Amino acid sequence: MSGTGGGIRHARGGLRMSRPLDRFRSLKLKLGVLVAVTVTAAAFITWLGLRYELGPTRTFPLAIVSALVVTQVLAHGMTSPLREMTAAARAMARGDYSRRVTASSSDEVGELARAFNQMAHDLASVDTAHREIVANVSHELRTPVAALQAQLENLADGVVAPTPEALEGALRQTQRLGRLVGYLLDLSRVEAGVVGLELEEVSVRELVDETVAEAAAAASAAGRDVRWEVRVDPPELRFRVDRVRISQVLANLLDNAVQHTPPGTVVWVRASSAALRGEVVIDVVDSGAGIPPADRERVFERFQRGNSPALTGRTSTGGTGLGLAISRWAVTIHGGTIQVVDSLAGEGATVRMRLPVRGPRGPRTVGTMQSPG
Repeated sequence: MSGTGGGIRHARGGLRMSRPLDRFRSLKLKLGVLVAVTVTAAAFITWLGLRYELGPTRTFPLAIVSALVVTQVLAHGMTSPLREMTAAARAMARGDYSRRVTASSSDEVGELARAFNQMAHDLASVDTAHREIVANVSHELRTPVAALQAQLENLADGVVAPTPEALEGALRQTQRLGRLVGYLLDLSRVEAGVVGLELEEVSVRELVDETVAEAAAAASAAGRDVRWEVRVDPPELRFRVDRVRISQVLANLLDNAVQHTPPGTVVWVRASSAALRGEVVIDVVDSGAGIPPADRERVFERFQRGNSPALTGRTSTGGTGLGLAISRWAVTIHGGTIQVVDSLAGEGATVRMRLPVRGPRGPRTVGTMQSPG
C-alpha cells in the first residue's frame, strides 16, 4: 500500500509540475499570469544583457528564446486537456469509449474536460445497452423461430400429422413472435417519443372484465388451469385513461400472473378507489411464490425475465422481459405508479397500479424509457 501511495503522490506531483497553472480557477487569470511571467522573463534577460554589456545582438535573441521557453512550459499544461479531448474524440469515432481526459484544473477547460468525461461515460453506457438489446432481441427471436421452424418442418415432412393440436402449437409460437414484435415496436416508439395518449372516460369494471376475459381465453387455449376472482369497489368506478394503453398494461400483468400461478389456483384482480388521493388502485395478485423485496424494482427493467430463479425465486415458461418495462412507462405517462407491494397471507406476488381518476395533469407526451443502470 505504501508503494502504491508513493506512486500516486509521484503521479500527482508530476501532474502539478506539468500543469503549474492548475491552481488558478479562471482561464483569463491563467492567460494573465502567462503574459506577466513571459514579460518578466524577457525583461529580466534584457536587464542582464544591459548590465553585463552583452549587446543587442545577443540580448534580444536570448530574451525572445527565454520568453518562448516560459510560454511553452506554461501553455503546455493549459492546452494538454484539449489535446487529450481531441485524441479521445478520434477514439470515440472508432468506437472506443474507454478514453478519459485528465481534468485537474478548475477553470473553463477543466469544466469542459469533466463534461467530456461524463459524455464519454454516457456514450459508453448507451453503447453497452444497445449491444445488450441486440443480443437479447436476437435470443428472444431465435427461440420461437426455431420452435416454429421445427414444427413446420415436421408437418411438411409428414413426421407429424397436421392435427389441430400440432397447428395450435405452431399458432402459439406465432403469437409469441407477434407479442415480441409488438413489444419491440412499442419500445422503439417510446424511445423516439412518437406515441401520445388518447384519453377518455372508462368504466373500470368494464375494462377489467374485458381484459380478464381475454386473458382467461388465452390461458385456456394454452392449457393453463387458472381460476379468476374479480372485484371492483365501487362497481361504478370510472377513470380517465388511454383505454388501449391501460388494457395493454393490465393484459401484461395478467399474463405474468397466469405464468406464475400453479394449476388450479387463483389470480385475483382487485380495483378500488383511493378517494383522498384521487386515484384508482388496481391490484393483480397471483398464487405463486412471490417476489423477494430486493428484486421488486428489477422486474420492471428491460429484458429482466420473470422466469429467472435468481430474480424471482419462481419458474415460468415464457416472458420477453419487455412487458413490465413498457407497462411502467405507460402508467408513468398517465401520471400514475406501478410497483410490486407486500401481499396478504396465502397470496403470491401483488403488482399494484395507481392511476389518477381525472387523468394526467396537463398535456402528457411520451417520455423516454430509461436504460438499466
